[in-house]
This record gives sequence, structure tokens and C-alpha cells, in this order.
Amino acid sequence: MKKGFVVTSCILVVLVLAFAASAAPELLGDESDGSRAVPVHVIPLFIADPLDEEKVLKIAPDDEVLLPFSMRPTCGACHNYEIISTGWHFNAADPNVLPGRPGQPWILVDSSIATQIPLSYRPWLGTFKPEQLGITSFQFTGLFGRHMPGGGVGGIDSDDIDEIARQMVSGKLEINCLICHDADPAYDPAEYASQIARQNFRWAATGACGFASVSGSAARMPDTYEYTMPDMLDDPELMLLRPTLTYRENAFDHKNQVFFDIVREVPNERCYFCHSNVNVDKNGVEKWAADEDVHLTSGMTCVDCHREGLEHNTIRGYEGEVSTNPLASNTSCKGCHLWQKSSSEPVAGRLGAPVPEHLGIPPIHFEKLTCTACHSGPWPAQETYRGKTSRAHALGTHNVNKSPDVLPHIFYPVFAKQQSGWQPQAKLGDGPRIGPHKLIWPAYWGTLKDKTVTPIALEMVRQTVGKIITKEKLSPSGDWPFLNEKDITEALNLLGKTVEGKAVYICSGKLYYLDESDQLSEEKDHFAAKPYMWPFAHNVRPVAQSLGVRRCEDCHATDAPFFFGKVAVDSPLESRPACGADESERDSVKKMVEFQGINAFYAWAFAFSFVFRPWLKVVTLGSCAILAAVLLLYALKALACVAKVLVGNDQ
Repeated sequence: MKKGFVVTSCILVVLVLAFAASAAPELLGDESDGSRAVPVHVIPLFIADPLDEEKVLKIAPDDEVLLPFSMRPTCGACHNYEIISTGWHFNAADPNVLPGRPGQPWILVDSSIATQIPLSYRPWLGTFKPEQLGITSFQFTGLFGRHMPGGGVGGIDSDDIDEIARQMVSGKLEINCLICHDADPAYDPAEYASQIARQNFRWAATGACGFASVSGSAARMPDTYEYTMPDMLDDPELMLLRPTLTYRENAFDHKNQVFFDIVREVPNERCYFCHSNVNVDKNGVEKWAADEDVHLTSGMTCVDCHREGLEHNTIRGYEGEVSTNPLASNTSCKGCHLWQKSSSEPVAGRLGAPVPEHLGIPPIHFEKLTCTACHSGPWPAQETYRGKTSRAHALGTHNVNKSPDVLPHIFYPVFAKQQSGWQPQAKLGDGPRIGPHKLIWPAYWGTLKDKTVTPIALEMVRQTVGKIITKEKLSPSGDWPFLNEKDITEALNLLGKTVEGKAVYICSGKLYYLDESDQLSEEKDHFAAKPYMWPFAHNVRPVAQSLGVRRCEDCHATDAPFFFGKVAVDSPLESRPACGADESERDSVKKMVEFQGINAFYAWAFAFSFVFRPWLKVVTLGSCAILAAVLLLYALKALACVAKVLVGNDQ
């Protein structure tokens, strides 16, 4: 029933998208004429009329008040903005869009209240909706818009009375086409992030361009500020702080048009701003201390695989993906590298992809493992690595915390069962095949009611727990604060007086609560405390560095990291309530096999059998040789008997 429901939903979504595309008016840039050349974009800049959004105003460098241009009328003159806005990078908040398999969440971090919690507008199990923590779409944009291409959540009208006025001042964060398609080396994504941090949503895309600069901060302006009449401010100090735009002197030509160096295929560097990953463990963080993905070093680009059309429905590249792009099924690892019997034409070897024969590998490996299990991520070690990502750690932005210990703590590779697609009620780590994942251990304050844990709004937590976690307890590196069981007990006591239900704290894979005698207790393996994991595919290692290339013991040894590696359990607690202050909670680990649904003893016993397999091969080959010799001897004797009979017949 569930599978039928998902298939029906997918078909309906595809039909709705197809109908929307056919019903939308076709613009100049919506349909290619077949030329692979990129049109030169020398175009005027427009902004919606503040008094009537249906009208647009052309921007000129000699305008009395210089305003930032808007992508909707500027790019939308030739490209259908509404269709583009349905794309994967913009549709997270749309409940009618299938979420696909779990991906990287937005991770809210606040070390002052010992919190790191995965957020997503998509219904991925293990994540929370921002509104569950009291975070509005406007606040979410301010927190994470730094690594968003605009649109989506950034374009939602606030329904909060206080925020409506603020949104009038800051403007909405429209889709920023240039963050991907502007090849001008002067275009600065870090400046885009800086503008968003100052609530300059309306000015962000313009401020990042090479031909304009924006100073000032909308966040410093009063709710009554009108950006079209900035001189109406009475306070001289606010006049200096207001958002101010300057266009480069030679930016406009004699027709008041501007040249944009637009490219269809997004350069890798643009993708990297939001999708960089770096190891912060012993291997170091510098580029020269690590290898790049084998596909990129071979000359490919990100968009060779992650393709999209006008609807911007980016191919994510996993098996079972539902997409309107006809190449989606052929753009996974299997689609490019392996023969497809069901295809009417050969598709393996696309873009020069080698077609592996996998000689000597038992077929069961392809039923139990994903391609990425052997070919992706760093070579597994006895302990998981810790890494940073652009979206989680604001990589590439101004004044970013470069400490290797800064929250959130992301661990990888964790070999766990991987979902091949999205299924209703699917559990994390409950997929058909094992693949590599990244993992975070959620830490947050909540209430327990009917065995369900609900996070407490951040402001309430800050007002209560903030009194317990003083500045002296905070780490200067942005790591976890220094907490002990006494701090957790006091915080839960305070929260218990202000919330309905039982106050609890989730961290290190456990649920902490106060028992009837107000003593701190813990519940292991509570569902709400499980780690959130998302699969990854990059960086891909070359064939010669894939698991199993040396021998079976790469995975099937009694100490092989694939099954018996240590997965660090992240925790702000310095000691375990059940064990005493001398035993550090931060040193606890889990075995990799615990994430795979495999009995640990069975995995060990199976691996132990490989110790004797070389001898088994020798004994088997020796036995075969002896049997062959015996058979040969008797065959010769039989031949002699036959010869005697034949000779006797001749005589």
C-alpha cells in the first residue's frame, strides 16, 4: 500500500509540474533554439515599483535614489521566474513536493544553551521544522540565507505582526540567479552572505555584484524606515548606518544597460560555496592535504551529473530518484558505470565512465552495498573522522570561526543502511543496502509527553538554561560548554516550572530527565535521541583506492573499520550520571556494526573465518590435486585395460 501511494504521488507531482510548465507563458529564454553558444547578456536593470508591484521601474545611474535591481523583473523578462522558483533549491517549504531521500539538514547551533539540532522544511525523519523551535521564516532566512540561493523560504510573506514591518525594511530574499550563473570573478558570494547577516535582503544580490557595492544595515533601521526615501531619517547617526548603494561608474553603457557574464553550466567554484566539505582531524584542512573527487580531477564538472532544465529540478544522482529530468535514472553511479539490461540502448560509459567487471566479487555485495560504500569518502579508519561543511559551519563567509572544535560536530564515514528514496514512515538507517553517511548527535531541550519529545522554543530555553550556562562555562573555540550532571539537573528543574509536561534534555544518544526524587536519570536508545544521518557520495576515490582492492580483509577482518570501527558519540557532558565524574561521556563510542542491523558476534565470527580461508584454499587445492592424480591414475589403468581388450580382439 505504501509503495503504491508513493508511486501515485510521484506521478501526480510529475503531472502537476508538466501542467504548470505548459500553462505558463513561454518567454524568450525558456526555449532553446539548439545553439550551444551562450547569448550575450547586455540588459537593463529593473525593480518592482514600490507603490505597485505589477509595474517595474528601469534603473539608471543618475536616479535621485539608487535602488538595488530585482531578479524577478530583470531576469524574469526572458526567463520564467515562477517556473524556476519550483526548483529543488527553492521548494523546500512547499508541502506538495516529494522530499526525496534524507539529505543534509540545516543545523541550528547555540553553544550558550548546549544545543545543536537538525532543521528542515522537508519532512525528513529526525529533523525538526523551524517553527517547532519558534523560528519564523524571516528568522530562518537571517540565520541560513548566507548559503541559500534566495527564493523559497526567503520569499515567504511573514505573518508575524512585528516581522511584517521588519520585512518591509529588509525586503524579501528573492531568487539570486547570479549566485550560480554569474561567471564574473568579481562576483562575491561571501559579500552576499554579509549582506544577509545585516538583513539587507533586498540589496544582497546587487551588493555581491562586481559593479555595485552596498554599505549600511537594514537591521539597524527603525520599523518605519522607507528605503525609497532614505533622507527622511531624522537621526544623523542612522543616516550613516542606512543601506546605501553605489554603482560602479562605468557599469552602465550609453543605453543604461549592464553587461552580465552569464554562463549556462554553473562553474564548480559556485557549487563549492555551498557544498564544500573539509576534514578537520589529523589529515588537516588544507586543499594540498587531501585529494579532490576523481570525477573533477578528470575534467568533469558538478553539473555534468547534477543537471537541470528551466524548472531547476536538480538531479541529485541516487538510485530510485523521482525526477522530471529524463537523464535522472542514468545519472547515478549505476546509471553511468554499469550496463542496464532494461534500456533500449547502451547507456553505460556515459562521459567516458569506465565499465567495471568486478571480477571475483560475489554478487551478494551488490545486493547488500551501495556503490559509494566502496568508492566514496575517506578510507575508513578505526575511528570516524570529524568534518565541516559549508552550510553547517558557514565556510567561505567573512569572519568565520576556523577552530576545528567549533559546533556542530559532524562525524563520517558511518556505514549504515541507506534509504534509496523517500518512503512514508521510513526510519533512519532502515534502507536495503549499506552506504556511507555523515552523522550528528542532536542536543536540545524538550518536553516529554506520551513518549513523544517536542523541542522547547529557543527563547524560553535561553531565558532559563542561559542562567545555568554562564560565560565561564563557554568554550572560546565554539566547542561544547563545560557541563556536568549538576548543571543539567538545575536546568531541568528550571524548565520544569515553565513548560507543560516533563522537561528533558537530549544529548549523546540518550534522554536525560529527573526522576520522582529529582535525581538525574537517563534513558538509552530513545527514538528522539537517535543520531541524524544523511548519505554522501563525494569525494569519489579512484578504483585503485576502493575497498576490497587489496583483499577481502579490507572489510572482513576482525578489526576492520567497515564493521568494527568506532563511531564517536558527541556530548556536552563531561561525565556520565550513571558512572560518576571520573568517566567521561565525551569519550564514549559505538561500534559501526550497530548502525547496520547486523549481529555483532555474527559479523565478528564471519570475519574470523577469513583467518583460515587461505589455509582452506590450500587444503582445497591440494585435495583437488590429489583427487585429480587419483582420477588420472585410474583413468590410465582403465585405458590400459581397454588397450588390452582391443589388442586381444585384433589377434
